[in-house]
Amino acid sequence: MREMEFKMERPGLCKVGDKVTVTEGLLPSNYYYTIDPSLAMSPNIPFRERLKSKEGTVVDVIQNMRGYYVTVQFLEDEV
Repeated sequence: MREMEFKMERPGLCKVGDKVTVTEGLLPSNYYYTIDPSLAMSPNIPFRERLKSKEGTVVDVIQNMRGYYVTVQFLEDEV
């Protein structure tokens, strides 16, 4: 089990319990992930922490001073 936080720009795009898929993007030294269809974006993720699963479930949505954040839980095999 792995959780990842995504930044969402507007409220109401995702809610707890939603099943989501993510698209992987590649930067020169990191990956980043976007909840389809462009609902929220992850921070940059180092190569060694690459996501193994592309489908997950929203477990939390919060609003703070910096904006809206979505926590997604992914099922991943432990290595």
